[in-house]
Amino acid sequence: VGDTSNDNDIDEIIQMALSDDVSFSSIKKRFGLNEHEVKKLMRKSISSKSYIRWRKRVRGFSDRREFYK
Repeated sequence: VGDTSNDNDIDEIIQMALSDDVSFSSIKKRFGLNEHEVKKLMRKSISSKSYIRWRKRVRGFSDRREFYK
């Protein structure tokens, strides 16, 4: 996914990241992107407001579940 030639992969990664049911490890297995790379992709792909809301939500989940995002 390092190149932007496959927008479908990028769209799918974004959808997976936005999903409350998909962990960073699942994204890593499917696309090879680690947590930091997913956050970087999200930061450049969605609006700043949406990114901040997403990170806040993900942090909330990770506080409640040992293995989440």
